[in-house]
Amino acid sequence: MAFTFAAFCYLVALIAVAFCIFFAIYLVICIDELKTDYKNPIEQCRSLNQLILPEYGIHLAFTVLFVFSTQLFAIVWNLPLVAYHVHRYMNRPVMSGPGIYDPTSIMNQTQLSKAHREGWIKLGFYLISFFYYLYAMIYTMVTTS
Repeated sequence: MAFTFAAFCYLVALIAVAFCIFFAIYLVICIDELKTDYKNPIEQCRSLNQLILPEYGIHLAFTVLFVFSTQLFAIVWNLPLVAYHVHRYMNRPVMSGPGIYDPTSIMNQTQLSKAHREGWIKLGFYLISFFYYLYAMIYTMVTTS
């Protein structure tokens, strides 16, 4: 049983995906609160926008680690979401600060349902990734001598 660079990358990704799972859960809860008019959209969007760059940065960081350790399946698995994050951030509404959620348009029903669906899809992606990274880390440590 050896602890290689690939096992280290999977360990880092496992911890990072745990944070991304919490970000996705928080997104789903905040969007649900907006749907039921429990919270002010300006405050909700401000709190959601503060988490966008950390989530994108964390996801990009462990994807780059997979590139350095040449874990091809993990790279292919993460590249579509990285591309989506780049596309989503490049086509964000015009705002004064960083983020992708605009308080003036978030209450539009199509925008709200799109954000809600995006949160659930990301949560599912991160949960599947978490268990794959756990399996891959253990597999890498056991098979490497």
